[in-house]
Amino acid sequence: MVTGATPVPLRMAYDAAHGGRWTSLHGDGREWLWRGPEPGRHEVRPDDAFVDAGGLEECLPTVRGRPDHGEVWSRPWHSAGPDTLVIQRPTFTVSRRITDEGGVVVADYRLSADPGHPFVWAAHALLDLSPAARLDAPAGTPTRLHPEAAAFLPSGTWPTNAPWLTGAWPAPAGLTLDTFGPDDGTAFGAVLLDCPRVQVIDGPDRLTLELECADQPRSTALWRNLGGWPANGPYRSVGVEPMLGAAFDLADAGPSDAAVVPAAGEVAWRLTISAHRTP
Repeated sequence: MVTGATPVPLRMAYDAAHGGRWTSLHGDGREWLWRGPEPGRHEVRPDDAFVDAGGLEECLPTVRGRPDHGEVWSRPWHSAGPDTLVIQRPTFTVSRRITDEGGVVVADYRLSADPGHPFVWAAHALLDLSPAARLDAPAGTPTRLHPEAAAFLPSGTWPTNAPWLTGAWPAPAGLTLDTFGPDDGTAFGAVLLDCPRVQVIDGPDRLTLELECADQPRSTALWRNLGGWPANGPYRSVGVEPMLGAAFDLADAGPSDAAVVPAAGEVAWRLTISAHRTP
């Protein structure tokens, strides 16, 4: 934390009936979550195409792939006690308890499934950031670019049929990822490996996201869309997404690229989000 920065108490809101989606994350006059232009989020039914409404979507058991953005964003979650929601699927059950006492948002998750069950989870947080914003992560962090980034690299750079290309943060393969400047028509995703804590810095404001989970791969996924997606009506959206796993698509995940349910039949993890402001 920067010397002189003061804590900004955060509050959040969610919509249990529509995938448990986080609809607000705000403090001291600033709303951190971006709201998208796509209508129809409330009319979504299971197996519908993803609707990019913004906020923070719970993506499980995959982010990309089938079903797109996972199984739980398009289904209602149900109350299981104070501040606690649960959703049951044929192969897993997940619960989430969120508190914002003391101005720090803490989300505790617990997934139950058969031992050996693999999954990827991401807190798909789309943030409302200015062109001056940047993402602070440890320099040198191994970072996987995903195939849509190939269009922005010199010809022949991308390995044939590779699901990703790995380089060092903040500029894997020469692509600068840590700044979010003016719209330039680019859009691509990346995953920062073994990176459970990052800070988003935007002017005087800092948002810190930290993921805790024992014995599972922890990453931070990045969706850097500066007016490059979708092709038929591009807009700006920036996703900073704490993740269990190391691949967007569970189908691409190797033995160390997905979270795996241990013999006890449960995986528990915690997401902590805090904010600070400098003078």
